[in-house]
Amino acid sequence: MLAATVALPAWAGLAELPAPRAGKAIGARASAASAAAARAPSGAGAQPAAPVPAAAEVTDPMERLRLRLSERLATPGAAPASGTLDLRVGTRGAAPRAATAAAAVPAATAAGPAVHAAPAAAPRPTARDIGAGQAEGIAWSRPPGGAAAAAPHRISAPAVAHAPAGPATVRPPRRTSATKATPGHANVHGHAGHAWSYEGAGGPATWGTLKPEFALCARGERQSPIDIRGGLPVDLEPVRFDYRPSAFAVVDNGHTVQVNVPPGNAIEVGGRRYDLVQFHFHRPSEERIDGRQFEMSLHLVHKDGTGRLAVVAVLFGRGPAHPAVQTVWNNLPLERHEEVAARAQIDPVHLLPEDRRYFTYMGSLTTPPCSEGVQWVVMRTPVTLTPEQIELFARIYPMNARPLQSAAGRRILQSQ
Repeated sequence: MLAATVALPAWAGLAELPAPRAGKAIGARASAASAAAARAPSGAGAQPAAPVPAAAEVTDPMERLRLRLSERLATPGAAPASGTLDLRVGTRGAAPRAATAAAAVPAATAAGPAVHAAPAAAPRPTARDIGAGQAEGIAWSRPPGGAAAAAPHRISAPAVAHAPAGPATVRPPRRTSATKATPGHANVHGHAGHAWSYEGAGGPATWGTLKPEFALCARGERQSPIDIRGGLPVDLEPVRFDYRPSAFAVVDNGHTVQVNVPPGNAIEVGGRRYDLVQFHFHRPSEERIDGRQFEMSLHLVHKDGTGRLAVVAVLFGRGPAHPAVQTVWNNLPLERHEEVAARAQIDPVHLLPEDRRYFTYMGSLTTPPCSEGVQWVVMRTPVTLTPEQIELFARIYPMNARPLQSAAGRRILQSQ
């Protein structure tokens, strides 16, 4: 419910206001007409008050009041009016706030001009301000002493504090899987990065020019692989394979499928013990025996305590399935460069042929940086894979074999 109480001087013309409408109660008190006349200017220079035809045509009491106040306050030379203008507006259901507004009016009036004086340029209240007051409560006060217009005093609930706006902060984008860095391909068998490949611009013919560290790929004198011919048959000490069932992890390093194994597997050859580090696959076989190339080959890479390397090569032909190789295929990762721990164990001894006779010679890694001083042990008897097992790898790497390198008069020994 809206309730308004107005105390105005006679010049406001409130006597012409009609009775309040239903749902509202408006009281008006006016001073005597003689008091208004006494305050009016006198003498020959007195100007008659300007007619207000616009206000007479307005039927809404509040709008008529606003127009008359605006016209009176805007009239040059108007005499200051005594008394006060009190307006209290409230809404149904907001009694406490209306009471607060009502209590604020007398206190503001008693404070005098020192409290309520406002500059002449202050904006006048409008019907829009009154409409807003229905929601938050408004008290207007015209102090005695003739100030042209008093600034409206709004009484409302405390405003929510907001932090002061600071300078804009530019945040870097979060890093997502689309921007994640790709790890390198390095491992102990020379699968280093730097855009080398088996074909095209980064192919084997260019390896030696890609990085200074790869120079041996072009000018080395003991490079691998080679075509093994004319081995010297001698009574070589058998290679001792100290392999056992082990956990393993599979990674597609961008050049081959590689299997990493923990310490605990080793070989002894030539009086040295080498620990198995990893094994990986090539298609077709890199090594040849008397000019014959095989479907695939397996390289088991070992390293001793001084960093010297020994690689055991196993050749694959077509035939029955190879269960140990199938165990690796069953644990292939979904993504390249993602190492995945296998769900089972593998015994590397099951990768070997039953016939353990071998060839041996000194060579190099078959991938950059093509480091030399590697002892090669090439098993003379191949093992078999099914066409399906070969095709599975071929779909990932159709060709990942380095071309043959010159034997350069190297001595090749073969066990009896």
